[in-house]
Amino acid sequence: MRQQQTIEDLAQLRQTVERVAGSTPITDMHTHLYAPEFGELLLWGIDELLTYHYLISESFRWSQEDYRYFWSMSKREQADWIWQKLFIDHSPVSEAAAGFITILQRLGLDVTSRNLNDYRQALEKRTVNEQVDAVMKIAGIEKIVMTNDPFDPVERPVWLLGNGKTDPRFYAALRVDALLNDWTHAVNELRSLGYDVYAEWTERTKAETRRFLTEWITRMDALYLAVSMPGDFRYPAEDHHSRMIDEVMIPVCQEQNIPFALMIGVRRRVNPSLRLAGDMSMQSDVSAVEALCRRNPQQKFLITMLARENQHELAVLARKFRNLMIFGCWWFLHIESMVEEMTRFRIELLGTSMIPQHSDCRVFEQLIYKWEHSRRIIGNVLADKYEKLYMSGWRVTEEEIKRDLDDLLNRNFWRFLCKA
Repeated sequence: MRQQQTIEDLAQLRQTVERVAGSTPITDMHTHLYAPEFGELLLWGIDELLTYHYLISESFRWSQEDYRYFWSMSKREQADWIWQKLFIDHSPVSEAAAGFITILQRLGLDVTSRNLNDYRQALEKRTVNEQVDAVMKIAGIEKIVMTNDPFDPVERPVWLLGNGKTDPRFYAALRVDALLNDWTHAVNELRSLGYDVYAEWTERTKAETRRFLTEWITRMDALYLAVSMPGDFRYPAEDHHSRMIDEVMIPVCQEQNIPFALMIGVRRRVNPSLRLAGDMSMQSDVSAVEALCRRNPQQKFLITMLARENQHELAVLARKFRNLMIFGCWWFLHIESMVEEMTRFRIELLGTSMIPQHSDCRVFEQLIYKWEHSRRIIGNVLADKYEKLYMSGWRVTEEEIKRDLDDLLNRNFWRFLCKA
């Protein structure tokens, strides 16, 4: 009798966790999405989904076509080509391809028909605002943090006209890649915007770059600074990266009381013929993150890394520095096997004091499959831990389950920003 009761209790516990994990409102704290007021920068629809760079690179696994042939096609022709390669000629079992099928199904489209034009026509009947509302409701997304680049000539006018913060569901993060990784380009951009900077690292240049960051953080109401760094990033070092971080970015972050987010481990364009689809991951030195946290104890850092080999060391490091918040399974790690592995050992090392996932979406409907898959995995891992507690005599309540999942999917981010 007692054994049967235990079985029933554990089944009820798992059902509760699955239900709460599937319904907890989410803050997606790092995306490449845009609010509708950004116009063409907001990517959505069937052709954008199919021509996403994950599917482009996967398609060429099945083709001997010259890359130039693909790039000469219109977007719709590219989408047709990818659909044929990955969904008709072969089964869509990769994460990105299966995710597209999940999107179609959740949008109420008949996946058994395999009629791509029907899918197109169904979405073309919707306005962008209708689609944004529908996708956020399906995915259970409450808040979205964009990635915003004032050097982008299409994006910048939206902010200068004061239209970049009209939808309260969307928040800004100020992207600073050019300042760190392409200083020559950044100098030209800054000078064109009226900042008195030079290639030489002078006191005037530092002051003007700090002024630029401060003004744009204020204009965007940016939640954090964000940068994607190469895998060979070192800190501290006698180089431009360390000077920019130490003398410009961290001082501004501390003045504005915002975190500095570093995404470390990309190797750009290993296959230039694939364009944006040609990037690669690269193992990095976690000691750079260690030095950042130790040398700047009052500065908060949001950190994610791209190589699987770095993940355990990074999680252990987060046990040592409370100014370090690790987040998400980035880019090539956003596949179900890696999400499960990383979520499991992160919870085992850090409990619920981390941010297990972000979508990194570039096409709006990707929110549906990325968060559906991640919710299921996070809930399953957490249920395993609760079951272990149960067998040791500790009972978690439904309210405690809701608290824990709200922390993981929402509040940990805002608490780290001191905005919870």
